[in-house]
Amino acid sequence: MSDALRIAGPDAAMMAAPAALARFLETIDERRLDGVFSVGDVTILENFPPHVFLGRAGLDQWRAIMSDHAGGIGELKHVFGAAQDFVQGDETVHFTLPTQWSGDRDGRRFVEHGGWSFVQVREAGHWRIRSYGWAVVSFEWLD
Repeated sequence: MSDALRIAGPDAAMMAAPAALARFLETIDERRLDGVFSVGDVTILENFPPHVFLGRAGLDQWRAIMSDHAGGIGELKHVFGAAQDFVQGDETVHFTLPTQWSGDRDGRRFVEHGGWSFVQVREAGHWRIRSYGWAVVSFEWLD
């Protein structure tokens, strides 16, 4: 990985796709996903079955399942922590993004802490998600 350039963290352009993804989850507005994912094969690892979503068909399956899942959560909000493990190459970037989710499911408030590990590729002048994996590190019902 000698061609990789290590700098402090992702810039605004690199954060655009993760931010749009989070806003999609909060709103279930599929227009927010326009241009977010790579036009190539995408890989998503999630904490719900089937856990691994591969390629365009997998992305469509993820979108349907995630829309249903997140659509059942009221007042869903995210807060990003400082990106970790940032590595940028010529056309790829990797970083882990600590994330806190809060919301209401079935009348109960919750807080979930986790992290997204992103690999993004530069396509048509924009950073697009090639893969991500989500990992929950804590979950708490608040009432």
